[in-house]
Amino acid sequence: MALALGVLAILGCLIGPALAATGGASPAGLNAADRSGTLSAAGSVSGTTGAGRVVVIGVPGLRWADLSAEGTPNLWALVGRGASASMSIRAYPRPDRASTCPVAGWLTVSAGRRAGSAALECALPPVPVGSGDGGPATVPGWADLRSFNAATSYRAALGTLGQAVRDAGGTVAAVGPGAALAAADRSGNIQKYADTITKLGDLSRYSLVITDIDDLAQAWQNPTATRPASRPGDPAPGTTTTPPAELESRNEAPPQGDLVDPARAAALAGVDRRVGEVLRLVPAGATTLVAGLSDVSAAAHLHVALAAGPSPAGRPYEPGHLTASSTRQDGLVTITDLTTTVLDTLGVPVPTGTVGRPWLPGGPAPASIHETVRELADADLASRVLVEVRGPFFAVFVAVQLLFYGLAALAVRRRKGGARVLAATRVMAVASGAVAVSTFLAQLVPWWNLGHPMAALIVTIMCLAGLLAALAFAGPWRSHVLGPLTVVAGVTSLALLFDVLTGSRLQVNAVTGYEPVTGGRFYGFSNIAFAVYATGTILALAGVAQALVDRGRRRLALVVCLAYGLPAIFADGWPSWGADFGGVPAFVLGFAVFMMLLSGRRITFSRLVVVGVAGVALIAVIAFADRLRPAEQRTHLGAFAQQVVDGEALPVVGRKLGAMLGITIGNWQLSLLSLVALAFLYFVLARPSRWGASALSLAYERAPALHAGLFGTLTAALAGFLLNDSGIAIPAMALTVAVPLTLAASVRAVLLAQPTTPGRPSASAEATAPPGPSTR
Repeated sequence: MALALGVLAILGCLIGPALAATGGASPAGLNAADRSGTLSAAGSVSGTTGAGRVVVIGVPGLRWADLSAEGTPNLWALVGRGASASMSIRAYPRPDRASTCPVAGWLTVSAGRRAGSAALECALPPVPVGSGDGGPATVPGWADLRSFNAATSYRAALGTLGQAVRDAGGTVAAVGPGAALAAADRSGNIQKYADTITKLGDLSRYSLVITDIDDLAQAWQNPTATRPASRPGDPAPGTTTTPPAELESRNEAPPQGDLVDPARAAALAGVDRRVGEVLRLVPAGATTLVAGLSDVSAAAHLHVALAAGPSPAGRPYEPGHLTASSTRQDGLVTITDLTTTVLDTLGVPVPTGTVGRPWLPGGPAPASIHETVRELADADLASRVLVEVRGPFFAVFVAVQLLFYGLAALAVRRRKGGARVLAATRVMAVASGAVAVSTFLAQLVPWWNLGHPMAALIVTIMCLAGLLAALAFAGPWRSHVLGPLTVVAGVTSLALLFDVLTGSRLQVNAVTGYEPVTGGRFYGFSNIAFAVYATGTILALAGVAQALVDRGRRRLALVVCLAYGLPAIFADGWPSWGADFGGVPAFVLGFAVFMMLLSGRRITFSRLVVVGVAGVALIAVIAFADRLRPAEQRTHLGAFAQQVVDGEALPVVGRKLGAMLGITIGNWQLSLLSLVALAFLYFVLARPSRWGASALSLAYERAPALHAGLFGTLTAALAGFLLNDSGIAIPAMALTVAVPLTLAASVRAVLLAQPTTPGRPSASAEATAPPGPSTR
């Protein structure tokens, strides 16, 4: 916490003198007239044909790497005739557990938003109280589960799915304890419950059938218990089964690690056999949804999502990828989307409070089933490897940055080695400033597939940063104080802008981007990407403006900055692109400070307040405009606007504030990096040396626009820190771009200065008045 406060204090000290010196509810689904036998005029589920029926096959723990033509032939064939995706299954996050337990997964389907239980251990779902032969049943302990989830910040309303179908006149049937959790209404009652699929009889009598195929979960929690190998209810010779009473009361901790062969292979054989039994009973024309809706491991994974039959879009799920507007990514959906998909397919109005979006047919998948499965298994591998390498990567990243600042301080302050050492320092500074964008560009290389992914990631990033540095010094612009800075910052801004305009694919599974396995965000600008993007944009515009001012085109410089800067801010906030709520006000404030300093206008507190209010107003207008769109098309901006209208925004704000404080206080490495970067800027670059004027003062004299660009980025970083839930990560990454590039500009200014002997120090950089036109 002290480090974070130190960062804020130094940001205030740097910005203050400079300013003083310048003087998603979904629609009801398909129309009743468009879905024969699905909805009556009164909105009830009706009809006796397969049309409008949904069968959900839940397989806790099923991953894409589990599928093979030989081991799981029924699932393999389903991939060939349906649409497929990886599924993020993040449920209510337990502080001591990264993975999702089966109970949490099933309850999330029930509520349509993240849910879980108060149990400390990852127990199997309780067996319902009932005959298990197709009659009614009740989930034991339902009232306690509802109370627990209602008290969390997600406020999940258990029973939402079952109650919605029941209220629409439909009939819900469940097979297995986990399915009972998803199918129960708000009172915990299941209309029809059976312990085997055959006991339900003709499935066309039901609107929704949910089945729990828990062989993997059983094998993980109780290796001595195996599922029957023949038909349901008939134990295979030499196997043991766990009595229902024991399953209901069992609360022991699961084995550490993953379920591995031969136990996993045996469980998968049982899974595929039971899936085949269900598929043979699915009524013609019904929709089949397969979901690996929990982990059976200590580590979190992406899981299987398969769909066949009619889709909510009115066209069938055909071989290809699944997608959803919740992720905007082909081949990636979420567990909360499953609830909305079921309701939209049935034509049942989606209750308020659900957060998912329907699974829809997406783009084409690879030509063969083998390639499709391998591609989706690779997505899980990338996501899993990311979780493993992110912590060590940032430890190495911070250590290297600190070492670099120490060596650069010696080179700039003592100037041992002369011009050659300073020139080398400049090159290293430019490469260091290119590291941030290189962490995103590294996604162009499948580093996670290599034998040593951590080393592969570091080498990839270093090579990309080196290439960008080579580009920065490749042309005549290298002689200008801001030449290399402009190139690196420009590439940073343009690369991230292009990425967000084309689907944000560089941010998925990037070490500084999204973690699909944790389900925090899937599209638009992540907070770290925003910090890098805003910093690159402002610094690049500073370089371009300086080049124009040097040619006597000051007014054109202002026009160019506005012409690129304003659309860049718009792209950051617009729902179809950046969809960045907290970033827009911060970007607006930083860009306004940059423009005022660049134009020579005096910055006052009242002007900053007006600009800040304008930034908040802009994102508010965008959010409420997003709210006016159909619910299935809204982003989290529109969903938050709806929560404001419904009076449900405070828990969200509280959750975001808690995350911001947790990252700021808990991530001492990024706090230290921010503090050292600011200290380097203030004590090394901005303070006079025994050689005369400070390096930063010399850079300001030759490139006045750097002054505006630097303080614009510092302002945006400080505002971003206060307005986003990533806390100290935003200024840390912004400074990782800004400070090395500022160092490169300062070193060039020192090299261009007339040789001097040690003498009386001049005024520090922060005390100098805005300089005049640059000579270079």
